[in-house]
Amino acid sequence: MTLWTRTTLKSVFIPGGIILAVAALFIQHSWIPFTPSGLNFFYYAVFVAALALSLRFRSLRIVFGAVVLLLAQYALQAKGSLHLGQGKMAFEVIALLIPLDFILLTLIPERTLTREHLIGIVAVLFFQSTFVAVFSRPDQPDWSLLHFSIIRSFQLRLTQPALLMFLIAFGVFLYRVLRFGKAIDHGMFWCLLTACVALEVGGASRAGIAYFAIAGLILASSIVESSYSLAYRDELTGLHSRRAFNDAAASLKSPYAVAVVDIDHFKSINDTYGHDTGDQVLRMVSARLANVSGGGHAYRVGGEEFTILFPSRNAQNVFQHLELLRMNIESCSFRLRRGEDRRKTPRETDRRAAPGRKTKTTRHPTSGALSVTVSIGIAESRPHATVEQVIESADKALYAAKQGGRNRIEISASEKKGRKAKASQTT
Repeated sequence: MTLWTRTTLKSVFIPGGIILAVAALFIQHSWIPFTPSGLNFFYYAVFVAALALSLRFRSLRIVFGAVVLLLAQYALQAKGSLHLGQGKMAFEVIALLIPLDFILLTLIPERTLTREHLIGIVAVLFFQSTFVAVFSRPDQPDWSLLHFSIIRSFQLRLTQPALLMFLIAFGVFLYRVLRFGKAIDHGMFWCLLTACVALEVGGASRAGIAYFAIAGLILASSIVESSYSLAYRDELTGLHSRRAFNDAAASLKSPYAVAVVDIDHFKSINDTYGHDTGDQVLRMVSARLANVSGGGHAYRVGGEEFTILFPSRNAQNVFQHLELLRMNIESCSFRLRRGEDRRKTPRETDRRAAPGRKTKTTRHPTSGALSVTVSIGIAESRPHATVEQVIESADKALYAAKQGGRNRIEISASEKKGRKAKASQTT
């Protein structure tokens, strides 16, 4: 699977990266459009909004991420000067705990919180708050471990142990962003980076409060992005969903081409190898469809059915791009997971079957290589034809490809007739 696609890069930097960049521009040039009291109001309003949205959408990691930042910023303000004494020690401990807590938050289930999880989270936060309060008392000895230096010419406010912990946390979230592509992980990555900047400029200073507020704003925006993703992206494959397809199809303007793609013998794959393997096949095919050339945009519109829209193209233009796609899918194979890697409870019925319909139990092979093929039907816009009629023509072409032996591409009969008519006129 190609990681650095245009879609991936766009999702990584928008909106978190854009929000941080704009905020940094304003803050660094002292363009903060708030009085001290107005800034405090903005700070708390942002976090209240983040907490309200995350609770409404049951995004538990965002809830506790916001709580961590609120507690950290409150402790920094309560300890006074961060340059000496107890304020300096509190700053060093908090700078270590924030990235550590964000790493621990990745272990929290996103929408299902058990009583054990809740008790554990509250206990950890209580212990950390008590630790910061006790550790930063004036009578406590200085812990050199918190600010040891590997690089001697180090001029940043953050200590090297804190920076190391932040780098580890950045690596964890960057892996999750590229591996899973979840909007929540994007938001937490940019939120953590913003919190790092807030600490570097002085967490209790005016600029530090502004950056902490921006971190809360990024958390809130990630909830909005996550809601959009749930509505317009297919959760299993990561492709645009049917709702996104309907919106895109409604805005299409001639000329355009439509390709309907169907995985060959997909039901047999499910029956023979199980639905876990069927999901692997869907993800593998979807990864290739997402990278189709020729300016195409892929959508999952059904179980094993996909549609690719090509704005400003005709059937002949996109044929070679789809042929490359077909050959790419045909040449790919993956090794089936062994039996012990499968779910403990076998699925003995087809989950797509109608209620009450009997299905026979199949024996699932536990290993081996599996390759798949796809059939594709193409149609293009034509005068006085609606998008629905063009899609119907592409469906008929797909049916012809299936009847012709599968693993092939067929162009709609109406396009073939049109080309023959033009050829006869020229002769």
